[in-house]
Amino acid sequence: MDKLKKVLSGQDAEDRGGLAEVADTSSLSWNTRIKGFIACFVAGILCSLLGTLLLWVPRKGLYLFAVFYTFGNIASIGSTVFLMGPMKQLKRMVEPTRLIATIMVLLCFTLTLCSAFWWHNKGLALIFCILQSLALTWYSLSYIPFARKFLLHSTPSFPPLVRSEWGHPFSQMRHLQLKQGTL
Repeated sequence: MDKLKKVLSGQDAEDRGGLAEVADTSSLSWNTRIKGFIACFVAGILCSLLGTLLLWVPRKGLYLFAVFYTFGNIASIGSTVFLMGPMKQLKRMVEPTRLIATIMVLLCFTLTLCSAFWWHNKGLALIFCILQSLALTWYSLSYIPFARKFLLHSTPSFPPLVRSEWGHPFSQMRHLQLKQGTL
């Protein structure tokens, strides 16, 4: 558990300087962080569920769905700030492995809200909510080692160009087996 605390709070990778020590003295305790994470995450889920229920309200239902669903997803992502801290979260969001996913998630959030508030287009709001779910899933998979690669290669519906970008996960193993004569 201590290792998890250190990794999530960013303590195990960097040399601790004077500024980091000052930040630690004003930071929340681990129990408070966990409680904040759970509260924010549950609030995000409840907002998303409420948005889904409001989808069936006549006239304004789709707009309410888009807004509550988006705010629920923002709260769910924001909940990890309690575990890692805001700067560590921002640094991880812009790492090369998840930069494009982060941009897509933020773009989908923005476009969903724009289509609901300014453009008043229900169809676009629904499309952007669907894209938001896909982008958020792709973003979340970036935190699990090899999850995106596995998904791409286990799903035949992805175009061959996308799948060939990373190579087949078992092709190197099969090549080795052929070379060693064990296949």
